Amino acid sequence: MIENCVFCKIVAGQLPCDKVYEDDLVLCFLDIAPLNPGHALLIPKEHHTSATTLPDAVAARMFQLAPRIAQALVRATDSGGFNLILANGTPAGQVVPHVHLHLVPRRADDGLVLPTRSVAYASAEAKADLLAKVRERLEA
Repeated sequence: MIENCVFCKIVAGQLPCDKVYEDDLVLCFLDIAPLNPGHALLIPKEHHTSATTLPDAVAARMFQLAPRIAQALVRATDSGGFNLILANGTPAGQVVPHVHLHLVPRRADDGLVLPTRSVAYASAEAKADLLAKVRERLEA
């Protein structure tokens, strides 16, 4: 547990939460500032600031459970779909430095607009260069 981490305090029972699900590896609870009714957070019980440091078993458990829990949230809220959102790092919008996966029930008329945009590569060569760099790092 990290002393100043709000999610670690929730896991330790030092702060209350509206628990949706819990097992030995993860905890899921309703978000205190929901984007939509039923918006929940699925977190590892062990403190990790980045998804890149999650043990394989914890990451697998999170992504095994996420669709199941999200579907239960969708049915409970009479929604039609859901978003899974994981912001990794401050530039990506991560506010609490403890890995957390947002499970957000969605309705066609909910008015929630997630920020989106697309960018073009400077050239086909720039795209190919990036692709080569990524593949090289994956092989390392």
